[in-house]
Amino acid sequence: MAFIEDYKAHTLEREALGVPPLPLNAEQAVALVEMIKAGEGDMAQNVNLLTNCVSPGVDDAAYVKAAFLNDVASEKISVASIAPENAVSMMGMMLGGYNVKPMVDALASKNPKVVDAAKEALKHTLLVYDAFNDVEELHRAGNAHATEVITSWANAEWFTHKPALADKITVTVFKVPGETNTDDLSPASEAFTRSDIPLHANSMLVAKMADPINTIKKLKEKGNPIAYVGDVVGTGSSRKSGVNSVQWHIGEDIPGVPNKRTGGVVLGGIIAPIFFATCEDSGALPLELDVTQMESGDVITIYPYKGEAYKEGKCIATFKLNPNTITDEVRAGGRIPLIIGRGLTAKARGLLGLGASDAFLTAEQPADTGKGYTLAQKMVGRACGMAGVRPGMYVEPVTSTVGSQDTTGPMTRDEVVELAALGFSADLVMQSFCHTAAYPKPSDVVMHHTLPDFISKRSGVALRPGDGVIHSWLNRMVLPDTVGTGADSHTRFPIGISFPGGSGIVAFAAVTGSMPLTMPESVLVRFSGELQPGITLRDLVNAIPHQAIKEGHLTVAKKDKKNIFNGRILEIEGLPNMKCEQAFELSDASAERSAAACTVLLNEEPVIEYLKSNVVLLEAMIQAGYEDKRTLQRRIDKMNEWLASPSLMKPDADAEYAAIIEIDLNKITEPILACPNDPDDVATLSEVLASERPTKIDEVFVGSCMTNIGHYRALGEVLRGEGAVPTRLWVCPPTKMDEKQLIEEGYYAIFGGSGARTEIPGCSLCMGNQARVADGAVVFSTSTRNFDNRLGKGAQVYLGSAELAAVCAMLGYLPTKEEYLNIVPKKIGGKEDKIYKYLNFNLIKNYKL
Repeated sequence: MAFIEDYKAHTLEREALGVPPLPLNAEQAVALVEMIKAGEGDMAQNVNLLTNCVSPGVDDAAYVKAAFLNDVASEKISVASIAPENAVSMMGMMLGGYNVKPMVDALASKNPKVVDAAKEALKHTLLVYDAFNDVEELHRAGNAHATEVITSWANAEWFTHKPALADKITVTVFKVPGETNTDDLSPASEAFTRSDIPLHANSMLVAKMADPINTIKKLKEKGNPIAYVGDVVGTGSSRKSGVNSVQWHIGEDIPGVPNKRTGGVVLGGIIAPIFFATCEDSGALPLELDVTQMESGDVITIYPYKGEAYKEGKCIATFKLNPNTITDEVRAGGRIPLIIGRGLTAKARGLLGLGASDAFLTAEQPADTGKGYTLAQKMVGRACGMAGVRPGMYVEPVTSTVGSQDTTGPMTRDEVVELAALGFSADLVMQSFCHTAAYPKPSDVVMHHTLPDFISKRSGVALRPGDGVIHSWLNRMVLPDTVGTGADSHTRFPIGISFPGGSGIVAFAAVTGSMPLTMPESVLVRFSGELQPGITLRDLVNAIPHQAIKEGHLTVAKKDKKNIFNGRILEIEGLPNMKCEQAFELSDASAERSAAACTVLLNEEPVIEYLKSNVVLLEAMIQAGYEDKRTLQRRIDKMNEWLASPSLMKPDADAEYAAIIEIDLNKITEPILACPNDPDDVATLSEVLASERPTKIDEVFVGSCMTNIGHYRALGEVLRGEGAVPTRLWVCPPTKMDEKQLIEEGYYAIFGGSGARTEIPGCSLCMGNQARVADGAVVFSTSTRNFDNRLGKGAQVYLGSAELAAVCAMLGYLPTKEEYLNIVPKKIGGKEDKIYKYLNFNLIKNYKL
């Protein structure tokens, strides 16, 4: 009874926070099972706890639950409160994993009620994996019950028994005007609670509007489901946790799956592509349409098949279902279960000698134009066993490299558990700890000790706290011309191509080795000319939106916003001899353009140099005890195989693009920076100074995935001999390898002399979840994005190069063009080869981590 008393106390504590109790852990599940066996306490309550408060899949508590229910179902034990057939039905709610074998075994039970329950449960279980073979063996041996299950799978009864998306949906509007980024929906400051969906959802929009949670509660009193509505929805990263928060407030409970919801309607004038896809994965219905005539409290009626939305009997917006299969996705409970279920149906039909099922909508595929393919289209094509993939084509490419970072890692872990997976099929899965290593909360410390083992036991590669930024490591594990994904939106490989996604799609890609993709269009950015003195790669990053604004492809204003890059692939040409570390500056920033992915066309020489270095790093990881050794060795072998016969894809000359933007390097003669607080609001230094924007700089941050060792050397050279700076200067190298080299070269002595605050390698201020700038500070940062309140409450943040950051730190204000050009070229002139020299581990004798 002690368990019940403790659980009641825990429930009251959670009620005070406005959230349900946490799912039971394994120890609690054992105590609960013993109470049920002994007939102690309120049996109805106990059975409900066992049914609905234990996470499904391969959670440790699920193991306890499945083992107990199997004993009841097989009649090894008898309990008054659970009949054998009811035990099977309860296992049927556990999605997959430890429950599957007991249900398959039950098909051969002598108890007809148990057999009937097992059939019904298995018919609607999708995560059967290799247990399909066990059902097949029973079928071939003449077990009619197994044949009935396989026939049900073949007929897609798991899908057809679910209600179709309604013809008419009436909702009450909850509108958040302007742009909602995922920091608003899932604040970085509360990142440590993301895997606790109900608790994290309490923080949704708290920095954006007054009392959002109670506002939603009051709107629910109208009796309709709530639709989340915004002009621009879901820009930024942490998209899965943002969708989780939205669904917690507007979605529906999932029987047998505690503290998680599905469904819900999301309406946006623009919905960021990855947020849109994450809604699809999670069973929500995202629709892009005109929302200008919708206000909070309005009751609107949506006719999804007609593509119309009505208010007070008047059609106020029209739309097109996109993709055309989205109604199937919603019906199945999300795109991921739909993909898994379709695969199960196809496998069953193949066994029975049946043709393709007609139960599902077929993805609309574009006509073949006969034109050539872009670089991205060729890369994805190869991953699909095709010459190329046209924009609009639905495919499921092999996903060779998958990245997971620590603020989403616990959610990815939970998704892997729900997928009932005890191993990864993707060739390489890597987990980092770059967002929480510097200032870990107690929950982070627990994660640091438990998540690596979870990842490595499934053949993944787990980094260590303090190693550094996920991208600076994952990029070194990528194979040329391959496809990958990651839960951090800046998973943008400098070689190959990656399509970032929420933690759900990352878990799916890790487990299955493929990912769903509707191929986007591409926008080509072509550079020409010569880089001018004092101009950096970061200036070229900002030159892309700057030129797009000039040509009318991009607007800063959110109302009727134009963004040619949104949801498209950004393909960059004209800088073929860049080092791969430099190429990542360009690909990384495609996230700020809201692009779906990015490619950079490079010559073979920099890629050869990069892979030779990376082979030695991965070998050093094995020697240093990183796991999984077999996965690291397999990737080393594939790199060496490529190096033995190097070859890179190139776009066809007649490839088609949604737009082509030409940028002449000769015309870029001063720094270009992003202004507070919008990464699209870019301007030259002179344009900024001619405006009314603030010019006094309080704090400077040099760090984030946008940096490499060359930036820190440049910072040091500008600061050399200048003494203490008048600003608060933060320095945070991306990896421990960069830190070690900078210390050996004496740059940390310069940073110390300037009064800089040096942080352990990782994300630091860029994430904004731990260390923060002063409230209301004006900041110059080399980080990736500058949304409101990300780096600090009320902070106004400029984004630009490390070289300009150094000058700002030294002067305490934004320099004029002339001041900048009088300082930087003189400070670094003649030293460029030494400053912008990258870490080639293969050139370091006997290199060790």
